[in-house]
Amino acid sequence: MSRRRFTIAAAVAALLVTATPAPAQQAPQGTLRVVLVNMLASLDPVLSTAAFVRNHGFMVYDQLYAFDSQGEARPQMVERHEVSADGSTYRFTLREGLAFHDGQPVRAADAVASIRRWAQRDIAGRALMSATAALEVVDDRTFTLRLSRPFGLVVEALARPTASALFVMPERIASTPATTAITDATGSGPFIFRQQDFSPGERAVYVRNPAYRPRSEPADGLAGGKVVQLERIEWLGISDPATAAAALQSGEIDFIEQPSPDVLPVLARNRNIRTFALNPIGSMVWLRPNHQVPPFNDPRARQALLYLVNQQENLQAVGVPPSEQVPYCPAYFLCGTPLESSAGAQGLREINVERARALLREAGYNGQRVVFLNATDSPINNAVTLTMAENMRRAGLNMDVVATDWATLTQRRNRREPVEQGGWNLFVTVANVLDAQNPLVNLYLGSPCEGGLAGWPCDTELERLRAAWWEEADPAKRRQILEQVHARAYAVLPYINGGQFRVLAAHRANVEGLRPTTIPVFWGVTKR
Repeated sequence: MSRRRFTIAAAVAALLVTATPAPAQQAPQGTLRVVLVNMLASLDPVLSTAAFVRNHGFMVYDQLYAFDSQGEARPQMVERHEVSADGSTYRFTLREGLAFHDGQPVRAADAVASIRRWAQRDIAGRALMSATAALEVVDDRTFTLRLSRPFGLVVEALARPTASALFVMPERIASTPATTAITDATGSGPFIFRQQDFSPGERAVYVRNPAYRPRSEPADGLAGGKVVQLERIEWLGISDPATAAAALQSGEIDFIEQPSPDVLPVLARNRNIRTFALNPIGSMVWLRPNHQVPPFNDPRARQALLYLVNQQENLQAVGVPPSEQVPYCPAYFLCGTPLESSAGAQGLREINVERARALLREAGYNGQRVVFLNATDSPINNAVTLTMAENMRRAGLNMDVVATDWATLTQRRNRREPVEQGGWNLFVTVANVLDAQNPLVNLYLGSPCEGGLAGWPCDTELERLRAAWWEEADPAKRRQILEQVHARAYAVLPYINGGQFRVLAAHRANVEGLRPTTIPVFWGVTKR
């Protein structure tokens, strides 16, 4: 995509969409059948950072705050909050009449328990809690958060919409250890999950929550009134892109979040199909190395990867048309955003086999097997993985590309054993602007040594700079710190930027109300 089309005009660009008038309440209509990037395979939005669990979360849960179309965190379950004069204490009051799917009222104790569990796993949550002296229930609708040191993004952290998004669940469920998967999807959100209809990897069903009380404001980004006008959502697992496209054309399904680029021209010629940019800024391919096992536990071996990745080659392999590509983007916070930077950037434009070989020799690489996990059920991940793996072979890496599906990959990537014992070295994922937004929330940038995400990067200097960024109040100084964060990231490489691109979503022409919210949500949607 041209840089002109990618550039956004104002604050952090989580969501580009104008506010839409809140539709009048009316009788719910029919069933919407959708195919999202990956099929639901598990239910815990804290234990897993997979996008499919996040998508499930936005169906069944609600948030304390939510980002609007301008990237502003607005109250959602919260009615109001007050901040002490010194900025150290926040007092939150929940809206009246909120209830969970089982009829129990939503209480401040539920919100506090949900924050505590979320903060054990999420990068933004851990940062917030490390700056928190006390998080306490005052009464059924009120809780307080008292800071022990400056933290300028309290409300923004509570609005966390992706990775381990902050969703409010009943205290009895939120009390589950953060290392144990929950299986009860009781929330207070606009849809109710039908456990009896769930077939992992194949089908998930949601029905309208008749007791849900939307806010009075118009829907705007992920914030505002979540007015549901559909009786039922069926989320179907169709992994073959051609099969999914044929089902959309025949009317068997109504929406595809990310059609394979090679089928989009066919869909565009069908007068019963519409396409639009669900994610206007686009997404970035991330190549994640395992920092705990050879060879990529050595930073010189990770540096070698910079010279074995050609971003434009990756996007061409996927089939992304030139109009939807950024041919070169080194930015950890994505190109076209106010936090775009190239500080410290190296490689990523052309393959340099000799430079990569030299770095691998310096790292002591001696031909050991390199396990590259490949989610073959994702056309984008698969195409990029195969392209990168071939370039790695050219540099002498002994590549073992292991074909699997995304759900299995998300389990195996949690294994810390050596590759000989079922471990791994590399995998590809795709992140949107909400995942990469800034030094606080960029989940794969975090390098905390212990408690981090799969790949487990460890760099105390990068962590110090990240914290300095969110603790600094002066915008000019924050920008200087951001450049330092970016340069340090290129020195230690928690992950490699594999290419920024945009893929259009597609839907039947009789479906209206879908908006460019980056994350697929289905309130305000109608089907004629």
